[in-house]
Amino acid sequence: MGSILTGPILTDVDTTAKFTPGVRYTDQDGKVYKYVSYNVAAGSVAAVAGNICYYYAPSGASAGATTVVTSDLSDSAGLGAGVLQAVITDGAYGWIQIRGPATITPALTAGADGNALTAVGATDGTLDVSALVTDAVVAFAVDASAKIIMCMFPE
Repeated sequence: MGSILTGPILTDVDTTAKFTPGVRYTDQDGKVYKYVSYNVAAGSVAAVAGNICYYYAPSGASAGATTVVTSDLSDSAGLGAGVLQAVITDGAYGWIQIRGPATITPALTAGADGNALTAVGATDGTLDVSALVTDAVVAFAVDASAKIIMCMFPE
């Protein structure tokens, strides 16, 4: 009889790291997830499952950390990190989706199916349509009205 492989519970929130921050997990559908810690940042923006998070950079000054995220766009590097899989409390650890199709909680601030999406011009926890070639594209709208995106967040 074959063995059954199981992965992490992607909606778990850990007060202490249970995995090495930054570790990736690929599920059976090819979706890729990353283990990170959450920071509410200066705006005290709480995590919301299904919302977008960004790489944390106090006052916009990137410290190069790619394992700490926030949904406070004003205290970020302006670069989308992924889709939150749970309500991760301040200082706790959890999973974000970085690759593959995802249904997000907030509506896109603009755009239509096929549009490239970026954190530039977005509001906390969301993405906006990329307007410039210099925007960091992190996802694409698959079905904008149904809030389905194709994640292509940087690892």
